[in-house]
Amino acid sequence: MPRDLRQPRYARLRQLVTQARKAAGLSQAAVAEKLGRPQSYIADIERNERRIDVIEFLALAEAIGFDPLGVLEEVRAVPAE
Repeated sequence: MPRDLRQPRYARLRQLVTQARKAAGLSQAAVAEKLGRPQSYIADIERNERRIDVIEFLALAEAIGFDPLGVLEEVRAVPAE
């Protein structure tokens, strides 16, 4: 199983999280504040410089207000390498 951040499924995950944040009208700083993290934490995720684990993903979903299962279904639809 590839761990490369450039993998298509990982790229789709980042894209969906970023879209959800923007659709919610939240800045990176606002999401980071909800998580008790610096703004650079969100920026690093969105710039593909930081991996997110499942617990961080769930925290992002709660902070932004998106359905984590729906996002995972969309990611799963991307063909694996």
